[in-house]
Amino acid sequence: MPEVELSEQTVARLDSLREEDESYDELVEELINIYEAEELTLFHSGDEV
Repeated sequence: MPEVELSEQTVARLDSLREEDESYDELVEELINIYEAEELTLFHSGDEV
């Protein structure tokens, strides 16, 4: 897995989003899933006329 360096501000923002014992990996995966779902919704909503 690639290593990513994050600023202190980004880590603080991630910490505020984490639930109890949720790992950073779990949080990032959840954020990616949300992003992909919203992207699909936006993509498909533009197809309807």
